[in-house]
Amino acid sequence: MPEIFIDNIRYEYETPGKVLQFMLDNGLDLPFFCYHPSLSIPANCRQCMVKAGMPIFNRDKGTYEIDEEGNRKIRYFPKLMTACSLDLADGMVIHTHHSDELVKQAQADNLEFILINHPLDCPICDQAGECPLQILTYKYGPEGSRFEHKKVHKPKAVQLGPRVILDAERCINCTRCVRFTDEISKTHQLTIVSRGDKNYPMTADGEEFDDPYSLNTVDICPVGALTSADFRFKARVWEMNQTPGIDMSNGKGCNTWLWTRDNLILRITPRFNESVNDHWMPDEARLSYSRFNENRISRPQIRLDRDEQVPTSWNNAELTFREELDKVSPSQILVLGSPHASVEDNYSFRKFFEEKGVNEFFYLPHIIPGSGDDLLLSDDQAPNTNGVNALGFRETDEAGLKKLIKSKKTSIIAILDDDILERTGLTAKEFSGSFTVVLGTNHNETSLSANLVIPITCAAEHAASYVNVDGRIQRTIPAKETLYTNRRLNLEMSMSRLDHYGTKFDNWVTDANRVDCIPAWEFFTRLGDEQTTPAYHSSREIMEEIAGRISRFKEVSYDRMDDENGIQLELKQNTEVNTV
Repeated sequence: MPEIFIDNIRYEYETPGKVLQFMLDNGLDLPFFCYHPSLSIPANCRQCMVKAGMPIFNRDKGTYEIDEEGNRKIRYFPKLMTACSLDLADGMVIHTHHSDELVKQAQADNLEFILINHPLDCPICDQAGECPLQILTYKYGPEGSRFEHKKVHKPKAVQLGPRVILDAERCINCTRCVRFTDEISKTHQLTIVSRGDKNYPMTADGEEFDDPYSLNTVDICPVGALTSADFRFKARVWEMNQTPGIDMSNGKGCNTWLWTRDNLILRITPRFNESVNDHWMPDEARLSYSRFNENRISRPQIRLDRDEQVPTSWNNAELTFREELDKVSPSQILVLGSPHASVEDNYSFRKFFEEKGVNEFFYLPHIIPGSGDDLLLSDDQAPNTNGVNALGFRETDEAGLKKLIKSKKTSIIAILDDDILERTGLTAKEFSGSFTVVLGTNHNETSLSANLVIPITCAAEHAASYVNVDGRIQRTIPAKETLYTNRRLNLEMSMSRLDHYGTKFDNWVTDANRVDCIPAWEFFTRLGDEQTTPAYHSSREIMEEIAGRISRFKEVSYDRMDDENGIQLELKQNTEVNTV
């Protein structure tokens, strides 16, 4: 097997590649700025320089030349090489700053040049705390500055587009942002303008940076030159929790990080998953964070007359639901699952009504033809359409739903987390002859027209799984507390420094940001017959039951989803639950 020696340690490799990526894959330390594994390699920052050489091979003898100590003689390249663009070669010898003083000095000198005109504004920079330039300066840079002249000034707080702001003085011309628009989003909206120490990224005259993936340039900018207009000056990275999540705004299911402070989601950023979204995500998915915070249904609501809903207790909500169910036969109940709700919630929803004698279950897909692209946006606007199909819910449409309501002489309509009225031509009038129960996360047209509203947890508040448009099942982890959960007691939830050492009396903690809601499966567990319905204690237990009962989820578990970054399922359109 080919071998390479890095700082006098032997490594083996199987496939060709670049030295820098090989080092990163093996957990080795080497500073860099312009390199990104999903972009082309310009080698323009010069920070990843190494001393590289090859053993001298005597072609006449067919052997390597040996020195007096019995080691192979190495012929080094005449100058230091950039590791990002240097190909792996069998027998290659690499020296980094750990084993060569010349490399160490070169990296320090290069970093000093980069810092010459860089402003000292770390205290007010959004990138502080997660800034590669800041981190590498502490690790490899000079202890002080020798520069005593006036620095070059460039445009500041330039609104490149609706979502991205440029501070050109911070730019080190790594060109990551330009390469992203050229190679990934392919909008070609950014380029480097001006020359020498005065250049920076900019759009063409009269154009704006409205790329639907523009905020990815903020993620990959290594210095905070590009910042999010929406998140700018909102919070420091060390003040927030970072929790893995999934995009709920689209069927692609991009892997995300949810950033939480004081029980509010302040931003959403992409989480690497090679099988789903690589390092990227659309801007639409990032800006959907407000749905987790605003307009939330908190505490059950009941309609006492035709015009007004009022808050009620959980006990009264459960009692009202039972009483209404007892008044009707199973054939008079219309059950509408949701492609916006999780596998576990849809399963418990269906199972509860199965035990009541209902044998037909429907859902309305949320498809907007033409809204997708060839990257990470799909026509399907829901995160779990394939999951609802696999659970045996039957697809219907607006006309089909109207027909169902009339033909079944429906007395009760149960809707799981879906704003059907807003996205169809249906009106509240179609539901007026029935007792409508909505289990939802946010106030919307459908919930406001309901007779009974049950607040349930959203994807940022529960552990649950979703099957994306490609048939890959992935899961969420709770990032927000509800009125009935506690970050310190839930081992799945991450804790920030403020959570660890703060108290409820500190000014960064507000109980008002905790929503009065429970998981949908917990509500149905409360309603169920204790003699026939098992009491679930977690969504893990529900997934274990699903995996044992439904063949398409066979061998699916939370542990596997975590270990494998999701599990690829084999799915087909179906109208019945296929049991093992």
